[in-house]
Amino acid sequence: MTERRTALVTGATAGIGAAFARELAAEGHALVLVARDRERLAGLAEELPVPVEVLPADLATAEGCDAVAARLADPARPIDLLVNNAGRSLNRSFLRSSVEAEEELLRLNVHAVMRLTLAALPPMVERGRGDIVNVSSVAGFASLSPGSTYPASKAWVTSFSESQAQLVRRKGVRVMALCPGYTRTEFHERAGIDVSRSPSWLWLDARAVVRDGLRDLRRGRMVSVPDWKYKLAVFGMRHAPRGLLQRASRDSRGRIGHEDR
Repeated sequence: MTERRTALVTGATAGIGAAFARELAAEGHALVLVARDRERLAGLAEELPVPVEVLPADLATAEGCDAVAARLADPARPIDLLVNNAGRSLNRSFLRSSVEAEEELLRLNVHAVMRLTLAALPPMVERGRGDIVNVSSVAGFASLSPGSTYPASKAWVTSFSESQAQLVRRKGVRVMALCPGYTRTEFHERAGIDVSRSPSWLWLDARAVVRDGLRDLRRGRMVSVPDWKYKLAVFGMRHAPRGLLQRASRDSRGRIGHEDR
């Protein structure tokens, strides 16, 4: 009998995180679901036809990161796939922000990704197998949101993921940055970001994003950008002159800067 693989998904109660949970459950993975809201976690767990462990944790805190890191490093209950999906944005300019808000964003978007990846990678390397998906964003490829620190945090996630992927790819372990564009989730509403004027053709379906990401992971890609229109956008952001990108950023008032989850 084939041993059931186990995946741990953070930010699992909505959006891309919930889509990962449902897709991986359909593939037969046992799940460890992480989020702050215990009741919503329990409700999602009841929907899924596989063994589910609920692990409430706030990854913007040291205690939350420690609890999830300990679960990832437990040799008696190995994790085969880690999805670092939890993240947030701030609907404010850096000039109107606070130290507390910016540090919370960095703890969740950057520190938690580093901490949990570091907890998961050594056991995976020792076993000679395992996968990590760090959910990043197309926003990380260029500074198109004047005054927002969200794109900078996602640039770190993408660069970090590529670096770790190169380190462990010959050891049987895959690491990938998943970089979606605008995706229909609760992400913008929670951040207080008005996206009502964004054209419908920009939006992606969370389930399609997850399926594209898992396909690219299994193909060995280090960075996955779902959907052709965002692939074109990323190509432009990587190769267009900086001055042109800055003018486009001013003209769009930075509305492209808050995607994913």
